[in-house]
Amino acid sequence: MKISDSQLALVNDRIAALRAAGSFYGKKLEEAGVTHVDSPEDFENLPFSEKADLREAYPLGLMTAPEEKIVRIHSSSGTTGTPVIIPYTAKDVDDWATMFARCYETAGITAKDRIQITPGYGLWTAGIGFQAGCEKLGAMAVPTGPGNTEKQLEMMQAMGSTVLCATSSYALLLAEEIEKRGIKDKIKLRKGVIGSERWSAKMRARISEGLGIELFDIYGLTEIYGPGIGINCPGGEGMHVWDDFLYLEIVDPQTLRPVPDGEWGEVVITTLVKEGAPLVRYRTHDLSRIIPGRCPCGRSYPRIDAISGRTDDMMKIKGVNVFPKQIEEVIAAFPELSSEYQIRISHLDGRDTMRIYVEATSGAVDFEAVARRLAERVKSGIGFTPIVKVVEIGVLPRSMKKTARVVDERFQ
Repeated sequence: MKISDSQLALVNDRIAALRAAGSFYGKKLEEAGVTHVDSPEDFENLPFSEKADLREAYPLGLMTAPEEKIVRIHSSSGTTGTPVIIPYTAKDVDDWATMFARCYETAGITAKDRIQITPGYGLWTAGIGFQAGCEKLGAMAVPTGPGNTEKQLEMMQAMGSTVLCATSSYALLLAEEIEKRGIKDKIKLRKGVIGSERWSAKMRARISEGLGIELFDIYGLTEIYGPGIGINCPGGEGMHVWDDFLYLEIVDPQTLRPVPDGEWGEVVITTLVKEGAPLVRYRTHDLSRIIPGRCPCGRSYPRIDAISGRTDDMMKIKGVNVFPKQIEEVIAAFPELSSEYQIRISHLDGRDTMRIYVEATSGAVDFEAVARRLAERVKSGIGFTPIVKVVEIGVLPRSMKKTARVVDERFQ
Protein backbone atom coordinates (compact mmCIF):
# COMPACT_ATOMS: atom_id res chain seq x y z
CA MET A 1 0.00 0.00 0.00
CA LYS A 2 1.98 2.96 -1.33
CA ILE A 3 1.37 6.52 -0.20
CA SER A 4 -0.91 8.41 -2.63
CA ASP A 5 -0.26 11.80 -4.28
CA SER A 6 -2.93 13.45 -2.12
CA GLN A 7 -1.36 11.99 1.04
CA LEU A 8 2.10 13.16 -0.10
CA ALA A 9 0.73 16.71 -0.47
CA LEU A 10 -0.50 16.56 3.15
CA VAL A 11 2.87 15.22 4.31
CA ASN A 12 4.62 18.13 2.58
CA ASP A 13 2.34 20.55 4.39
CA ARG A 14 3.29 18.94 7.73
CA ILE A 15 7.01 18.97 6.78
CA ALA A 16 6.78 22.73 6.22
CA ALA A 17 5.05 23.22 9.59
CA LEU A 18 7.59 21.04 11.44
CA ARG A 19 10.56 22.87 9.92
CA ALA A 20 9.02 26.27 10.66
CA ALA A 21 8.38 25.30 14.30
CA GLY A 22 11.90 23.92 14.78
CA SER A 23 10.52 20.87 16.60
CA PHE A 24 12.70 17.79 17.12
CA TYR A 25 11.53 16.31 13.82
CA GLY A 26 11.83 19.65 12.03
CA LYS A 27 15.49 19.71 13.09
CA LYS A 28 15.95 16.13 11.84
CA LEU A 29 14.56 17.18 8.45
CA GLU A 30 16.75 20.26 8.37
CA GLU A 31 19.86 18.18 9.15
CA ALA A 32 18.90 15.75 6.37
CA GLY A 33 18.31 18.65 3.96
CA VAL A 34 14.68 17.60 3.39
CA THR A 35 12.23 20.33 2.39
CA HIS A 36 9.61 18.15 0.66
CA VAL A 37 8.94 14.69 -0.77
CA ASP A 38 7.93 14.06 -4.39
CA SER A 39 7.41 10.29 -4.50
CA PRO A 40 6.70 7.22 -2.35
CA GLU A 41 10.44 6.45 -2.56
CA ASP A 42 11.29 9.90 -1.18
CA PHE A 43 8.80 9.35 1.64
CA GLU A 44 10.29 5.94 2.53
CA ASN A 45 13.69 7.60 2.95
CA LEU A 46 12.42 10.07 5.55
CA PRO A 47 13.84 9.48 9.06
CA PHE A 48 11.71 7.64 11.61
CA SER A 49 10.50 9.13 14.88
CA GLU A 50 10.44 7.15 18.12
CA LYS A 51 9.13 7.42 21.67
CA ALA A 52 12.64 8.27 22.88
CA ASP A 53 12.54 11.36 20.63
CA LEU A 54 9.21 12.36 22.14
CA ARG A 55 10.51 11.94 25.69
CA GLU A 56 13.54 14.10 24.92
CA ALA A 57 11.13 16.81 23.73
CA TYR A 58 9.48 16.99 27.21
CA PRO A 59 7.56 19.05 28.11
CA LEU A 60 6.44 20.99 24.99
CA GLY A 61 9.15 20.34 22.42
CA LEU A 62 6.58 18.61 20.19
CA MET A 63 4.43 21.73 19.90
CA THR A 64 4.24 22.66 16.23
CA ALA A 65 1.26 25.04 16.16
CA PRO A 66 1.49 28.48 17.86
CA GLU A 67 0.76 28.22 21.60
CA GLU A 68 -2.38 30.36 21.31
CA LYS A 69 -3.88 27.61 19.12
CA ILE A 70 -3.19 24.83 21.66
CA VAL A 71 -6.36 24.02 23.62
CA ARG A 72 -5.39 20.81 25.43
CA ILE A 73 -2.58 18.43 26.24
CA HIS A 74 -2.61 14.69 26.81
CA SER A 75 0.14 12.48 28.12
CA SER A 76 1.36 8.92 28.10
CA SER A 77 1.41 7.20 31.48
CA GLY A 78 5.14 7.73 31.98
CA THR A 79 5.37 4.47 33.96
CA THR A 80 8.63 3.50 32.23
CA GLY A 81 10.31 6.89 32.03
CA THR A 82 9.71 10.55 31.23
CA PRO A 83 6.10 11.02 30.08
CA VAL A 84 5.28 12.23 26.57
CA ILE A 85 3.23 15.43 26.35
CA ILE A 86 1.06 15.75 23.23
CA PRO A 87 -0.44 19.21 22.48
CA TYR A 88 -3.78 19.43 20.58
CA THR A 89 -5.36 22.30 18.65
CA ALA A 90 -9.15 22.70 18.47
CA LYS A 91 -9.01 21.13 15.00
CA ASP A 92 -7.05 18.14 16.34
CA VAL A 93 -9.69 17.60 19.03
CA ASP A 94 -12.49 17.82 16.45
CA ASP A 95 -10.68 15.51 13.98
CA TRP A 96 -10.19 12.95 16.74
CA ALA A 97 -13.90 13.09 17.64
CA THR A 98 -14.78 12.66 13.95
CA MET A 99 -12.60 9.54 13.70
CA PHE A 100 -14.04 8.14 16.91
CA ALA A 101 -17.63 8.76 15.80
CA ARG A 102 -16.75 6.92 12.57
CA CYS A 103 -15.55 3.99 14.72
CA TYR A 104 -18.88 3.88 16.55
CA GLU A 105 -20.81 4.06 13.25
CA THR A 106 -18.67 1.25 11.78
CA ALA A 107 -19.61 -0.90 14.80
CA GLY A 108 -23.30 -0.25 14.13
CA ILE A 109 -23.71 2.10 17.09
CA THR A 110 -26.23 4.92 16.59
CA ALA A 111 -27.50 8.11 18.24
CA LYS A 112 -30.11 5.96 20.02
CA ASP A 113 -27.45 4.08 21.98
CA ARG A 114 -26.41 4.73 25.58
CA ILE A 115 -22.65 4.38 25.82
CA GLN A 116 -21.11 3.52 29.21
CA ILE A 117 -17.50 4.77 29.23
CA THR A 118 -15.30 3.04 31.82
CA PRO A 119 -11.74 4.00 30.71
CA GLY A 120 -9.94 6.70 32.70
CA TYR A 121 -10.24 10.44 32.20
CA GLY A 122 -7.56 13.09 32.73
CA LEU A 123 -4.15 13.18 31.07
CA TRP A 124 -4.74 9.75 29.54
CA THR A 125 -6.46 9.90 26.12
CA ALA A 126 -8.96 7.11 26.69
CA GLY A 127 -12.11 8.28 28.49
CA ILE A 128 -12.31 11.71 26.90
CA GLY A 129 -11.80 10.22 23.42
CA PHE A 130 -14.63 7.72 23.88
CA GLN A 131 -16.85 10.56 25.13
CA ALA A 132 -16.00 13.06 22.37
CA GLY A 133 -16.81 10.45 19.72
CA CYS A 134 -20.05 9.60 21.50
CA GLU A 135 -21.12 13.25 21.57
CA LYS A 136 -20.10 13.77 17.91
CA LEU A 137 -22.25 10.75 17.03
CA GLY A 138 -25.14 12.18 19.05
CA ALA A 139 -25.45 9.19 21.40
CA MET A 140 -25.92 9.45 25.17
CA ALA A 141 -22.65 9.23 27.11
CA VAL A 142 -22.71 7.55 30.52
CA PRO A 143 -19.22 8.64 31.69
CA THR A 144 -18.68 6.39 34.70
CA GLY A 145 -14.88 6.38 34.35
CA PRO A 146 -12.74 3.62 35.87
CA GLY A 147 -13.33 1.49 38.93
CA ASN A 148 -16.17 1.26 41.44
CA THR A 149 -17.69 -1.88 39.93
CA GLU A 150 -20.73 -1.63 42.23
CA LYS A 151 -21.59 1.79 40.78
CA GLN A 152 -20.83 0.61 37.24
CA LEU A 153 -23.37 -2.21 37.48
CA GLU A 154 -25.92 0.04 39.18
CA MET A 155 -25.65 2.64 36.39
CA MET A 156 -25.63 -0.04 33.71
CA GLN A 157 -29.00 -1.28 34.94
CA ALA A 158 -30.56 2.08 35.80
CA MET A 159 -29.53 3.76 32.54
CA GLY A 160 -30.10 0.73 30.35
CA SER A 161 -26.63 1.12 28.82
CA THR A 162 -26.46 -0.56 25.41
CA VAL A 163 -22.73 -0.14 24.68
CA LEU A 164 -19.78 -0.84 26.97
CA CYS A 165 -16.41 0.87 26.39
CA ALA A 166 -13.62 -0.75 28.40
CA THR A 167 -10.27 -2.50 28.44
CA SER A 168 -10.62 -6.23 27.83
CA SER A 169 -9.49 -6.86 31.43
CA TYR A 170 -12.28 -4.73 32.89
CA ALA A 171 -14.87 -6.09 30.47
CA LEU A 172 -13.99 -9.60 31.71
CA LEU A 173 -14.23 -8.50 35.34
CA LEU A 174 -17.68 -6.98 34.70
CA ALA A 175 -18.84 -10.14 32.87
CA GLU A 176 -17.75 -12.28 35.83
CA GLU A 177 -19.45 -9.96 38.33
CA ILE A 178 -22.71 -9.96 36.34
CA GLU A 179 -22.65 -13.77 36.25
CA LYS A 180 -21.85 -13.98 39.98
CA ARG A 181 -24.77 -11.72 40.87
CA GLY A 182 -27.20 -13.37 38.45
CA ILE A 183 -28.25 -10.06 36.88
CA LYS A 184 -27.63 -10.80 33.20
CA ASP A 185 -31.36 -10.52 32.46
CA LYS A 186 -31.27 -6.91 33.78
CA ILE A 187 -28.41 -5.87 31.50
CA LYS A 188 -29.30 -4.34 28.12
CA LEU A 189 -25.83 -4.22 26.58
CA ARG A 190 -25.66 -5.17 22.91
CA LYS A 191 -22.14 -4.12 21.89
CA GLY A 192 -18.70 -3.65 23.43
CA VAL A 193 -15.91 -1.38 22.17
CA ILE A 194 -12.70 -2.74 23.63
CA GLY A 195 -9.21 -1.24 23.48
CA SER A 196 -5.93 -0.39 25.20
CA GLU A 197 -4.48 -3.92 25.43
CA ARG A 198 -4.02 -7.03 23.31
CA TRP A 199 -6.52 -9.81 24.06
CA SER A 200 -6.72 -13.42 22.99
CA ALA A 201 -9.52 -15.09 21.04
CA LYS A 202 -10.28 -17.12 24.17
CA MET A 203 -10.70 -13.95 26.26
CA ARG A 204 -12.86 -12.39 23.53
CA ALA A 205 -15.15 -15.44 23.56
CA ARG A 206 -15.48 -15.34 27.37
CA ILE A 207 -16.43 -11.64 27.36
CA SER A 208 -18.80 -11.99 24.42
CA GLU A 209 -20.60 -14.98 25.95
CA GLY A 210 -20.56 -13.58 29.49
CA LEU A 211 -22.13 -10.25 28.48
CA GLY A 212 -24.07 -11.55 25.47
CA ILE A 213 -22.67 -8.82 23.22
CA GLU A 214 -20.90 -8.25 19.91
CA LEU A 215 -17.32 -7.03 20.45
CA PHE A 216 -15.25 -4.52 18.51
CA ASP A 217 -11.50 -4.01 18.77
CA ILE A 218 -10.61 -0.30 18.68
CA TYR A 219 -7.07 0.87 17.90
CA GLY A 220 -5.08 3.92 18.89
CA LEU A 221 -2.22 5.30 20.95
CA THR A 222 -1.65 8.51 22.86
CA GLU A 223 1.00 9.80 20.49
CA ILE A 224 -1.40 9.47 17.52
CA TYR A 225 -4.54 11.25 18.85
CA GLY A 226 -5.55 8.33 21.13
CA PRO A 227 -8.01 5.44 20.65
CA GLY A 228 -10.28 5.77 17.65
CA ILE A 229 -7.92 5.69 14.68
CA GLY A 230 -9.24 2.29 13.60
CA ILE A 231 -11.82 -0.41 14.38
CA ASN A 232 -13.06 -3.69 12.96
CA CYS A 233 -16.38 -3.82 11.10
CA PRO A 234 -19.15 -6.34 11.93
CA GLY A 235 -18.01 -9.75 10.74
CA GLY A 236 -14.99 -8.26 9.00
CA GLU A 237 -11.36 -9.30 9.28
CA GLY A 238 -8.96 -6.80 10.83
CA MET A 239 -9.44 -3.12 11.64
CA HIS A 240 -10.19 -0.31 9.20
CA VAL A 241 -7.76 2.63 9.60
CA TRP A 242 -8.84 6.16 8.63
CA ASP A 243 -6.39 6.98 5.84
CA ASP A 244 -7.75 10.49 5.28
CA PHE A 245 -6.18 11.35 8.66
CA LEU A 246 -3.26 8.89 8.80
CA TYR A 247 -0.87 7.02 6.56
CA LEU A 248 0.13 3.62 7.86
CA GLU A 249 3.13 1.48 6.87
CA ILE A 250 4.29 -1.96 7.95
CA VAL A 251 8.08 -2.27 8.14
CA ASP A 252 10.48 -5.07 8.94
CA PRO A 253 11.57 -4.37 12.57
CA GLN A 254 15.17 -5.36 11.70
CA THR A 255 15.77 -3.70 8.32
CA LEU A 256 13.14 -0.95 8.81
CA ARG A 257 12.17 -1.32 5.14
CA PRO A 258 8.47 -1.56 4.16
CA VAL A 259 7.20 -5.10 3.67
CA PRO A 260 4.61 -6.21 1.05
CA ASP A 261 0.92 -6.09 2.03
CA GLY A 262 -0.01 -9.25 3.89
CA GLU A 263 3.36 -9.66 5.61
CA TRP A 264 3.74 -9.08 9.36
CA GLY A 265 5.91 -6.32 10.72
CA GLU A 266 5.94 -3.16 12.82
CA VAL A 267 3.21 -0.53 12.44
CA VAL A 268 4.57 2.91 11.48
CA ILE A 269 2.16 5.87 11.39
CA THR A 270 2.30 9.35 9.85
CA THR A 271 -0.33 11.92 10.88
CA LEU A 272 -1.48 13.74 7.75
CA VAL A 273 -3.42 16.69 9.17
CA LYS A 274 -2.47 16.92 12.84
CA GLU A 275 -1.52 20.47 13.88
CA GLY A 276 -0.48 20.43 17.55
CA ALA A 277 2.11 17.63 17.35
CA PRO A 278 2.31 16.06 13.89
CA LEU A 279 4.39 12.88 13.67
CA VAL A 280 6.10 11.52 10.58
CA ARG A 281 6.96 7.81 10.31
CA TYR A 282 6.36 7.16 14.00
CA ARG A 283 7.44 3.68 15.09
CA THR A 284 4.66 2.28 17.29
CA HIS A 285 6.41 -1.07 18.00
CA ASP A 286 2.98 -2.73 17.51
CA LEU A 287 3.07 -5.85 15.32
CA SER A 288 0.47 -6.30 12.60
CA ARG A 289 0.02 -6.61 8.84
CA ILE A 290 -1.94 -4.82 6.13
CA ILE A 291 -4.75 -7.08 4.95
CA PRO A 292 -4.73 -7.02 1.13
CA GLY A 293 -7.85 -6.44 -0.93
CA ARG A 294 -11.13 -4.71 -0.28
CA CYS A 295 -13.20 -5.60 2.78
CA PRO A 296 -16.46 -7.50 2.09
CA CYS A 297 -18.25 -4.72 4.01
CA GLY A 298 -17.57 -2.41 1.02
CA ARG A 299 -15.53 0.19 2.91
CA SER A 300 -12.45 1.35 1.01
CA TYR A 301 -10.42 2.23 4.13
CA PRO A 302 -7.30 0.02 4.44
CA ARG A 303 -7.28 -2.71 7.07
CA ILE A 304 -4.69 -3.98 9.50
CA ASP A 305 -4.86 -7.26 11.41
CA ALA A 306 -5.45 -7.36 15.16
CA ILE A 307 -2.28 -6.34 17.01
CA SER A 308 -0.40 -9.58 17.76
CA GLY A 309 2.08 -8.09 20.21
CA ARG A 310 4.91 -5.59 20.41
CA THR A 311 8.51 -5.70 19.30
CA ASP A 312 9.48 -4.84 22.90
CA ASP A 313 7.34 -7.64 24.44
CA MET A 314 10.22 -10.08 24.13
CA MET A 315 11.55 -11.75 27.28
CA LYS A 316 15.05 -13.27 27.34
CA ILE A 317 15.01 -16.33 29.59
CA LYS A 318 17.89 -18.82 29.80
CA GLY A 319 19.30 -17.24 26.64
CA VAL A 320 16.05 -17.89 24.74
CA ASN A 321 13.86 -15.14 23.23
CA VAL A 322 10.26 -15.69 24.33
CA PHE A 323 7.14 -13.68 23.46
CA PRO A 324 3.98 -13.80 25.65
CA LYS A 325 1.94 -14.60 22.53
CA GLN A 326 3.81 -17.92 22.19
CA ILE A 327 2.63 -18.96 25.66
CA GLU A 328 -0.86 -17.62 24.98
CA GLU A 329 -1.18 -19.70 21.80
CA VAL A 330 -0.24 -22.90 23.68
CA ILE A 331 -2.77 -22.14 26.45
CA ALA A 332 -5.46 -21.53 23.80
CA ALA A 333 -5.09 -25.13 22.60
CA PHE A 334 -6.25 -26.47 26.02
CA PRO A 335 -10.06 -26.47 26.39
CA GLU A 336 -9.58 -27.12 30.13
CA LEU A 337 -7.89 -23.73 30.56
CA SER A 338 -9.41 -20.26 30.55
CA SER A 339 -8.00 -17.07 29.03
CA GLU A 340 -6.43 -15.81 32.28
CA TYR A 341 -2.74 -16.45 32.85
CA GLN A 342 0.29 -14.80 34.37
CA ILE A 343 3.99 -15.33 33.66
CA ARG A 344 6.46 -14.65 36.48
CA ILE A 345 10.20 -14.66 35.80
CA SER A 346 12.72 -14.81 38.61
CA HIS A 347 16.42 -15.50 39.13
CA LEU A 348 17.02 -18.18 41.75
CA ASP A 349 20.22 -20.03 42.64
CA GLY A 350 22.09 -18.51 39.70
CA ARG A 351 19.55 -19.33 37.00
CA ASP A 352 16.41 -17.91 35.43
CA THR A 353 13.07 -19.53 36.21
CA MET A 354 9.77 -19.03 34.39
CA ARG A 355 6.55 -19.83 36.23
CA ILE A 356 3.20 -19.88 34.42
CA TYR A 357 -0.02 -19.57 36.42
CA VAL A 358 -3.20 -20.27 34.47
CA GLU A 359 -6.85 -20.64 35.48
CA ALA A 360 -8.84 -23.78 34.79
CA THR A 361 -12.32 -23.53 33.30
CA SER A 362 -13.81 -25.54 36.19
CA GLY A 363 -12.98 -27.37 39.40
CA ALA A 364 -13.52 -30.72 37.66
CA VAL A 365 -10.23 -30.36 35.78
CA ASP A 366 -7.25 -32.47 36.88
CA PHE A 367 -5.00 -29.52 37.70
CA GLU A 368 -1.73 -31.47 38.02
CA ALA A 369 -2.19 -33.49 34.84
CA VAL A 370 -3.06 -30.41 32.78
CA ALA A 371 -0.08 -28.53 34.28
CA ARG A 372 2.29 -31.35 33.22
CA ARG A 373 0.88 -31.41 29.67
CA LEU A 374 1.06 -27.62 29.38
CA ALA A 375 4.68 -27.57 30.58
CA GLU A 376 5.60 -30.23 27.99
CA ARG A 377 3.84 -28.31 25.20
CA VAL A 378 5.54 -25.03 26.16
CA LYS A 379 8.93 -26.77 26.28
CA SER A 380 8.51 -28.12 22.75
CA GLY A 381 7.82 -24.56 21.58
CA ILE A 382 10.49 -22.55 23.42
CA GLY A 383 13.14 -25.13 24.33
CA PHE A 384 13.02 -25.21 28.13
CA THR A 385 10.53 -26.41 30.74
CA PRO A 386 8.61 -23.81 32.75
CA ILE A 387 7.07 -24.39 36.17
CA VAL A 388 3.30 -24.51 35.57
CA LYS A 389 0.59 -24.14 38.18
CA VAL A 390 -3.09 -24.49 37.24
CA VAL A 391 -5.40 -22.65 39.63
CA GLU A 392 -9.13 -22.21 40.12
CA ILE A 393 -10.99 -19.61 38.10
CA GLY A 394 -10.91 -16.20 39.77
CA VAL A 395 -7.62 -16.78 41.63
CA LEU A 396 -5.48 -14.59 39.38
CA PRO A 397 -5.81 -10.82 39.83
CA ARG A 398 -8.42 -8.92 37.83
CA SER A 399 -7.81 -5.37 36.69
CA MET A 400 -9.96 -2.31 36.08
CA LYS A 401 -7.28 -1.10 33.62
CA LYS A 402 -4.75 -3.36 31.89
CA THR A 403 -3.79 -6.78 33.24
CA ALA A 404 -0.09 -7.37 33.93
CA ARG A 405 0.52 -10.65 32.09
CA VAL A 406 4.27 -10.70 32.68
CA VAL A 407 5.97 -9.94 35.99
CA ASP A 408 9.75 -9.93 35.69
CA GLU A 409 11.07 -10.16 39.24
CA ARG A 410 14.71 -10.17 38.09
CA PHE A 411 14.72 -6.40 37.89
CA GLN A 412 12.70 -5.60 40.99
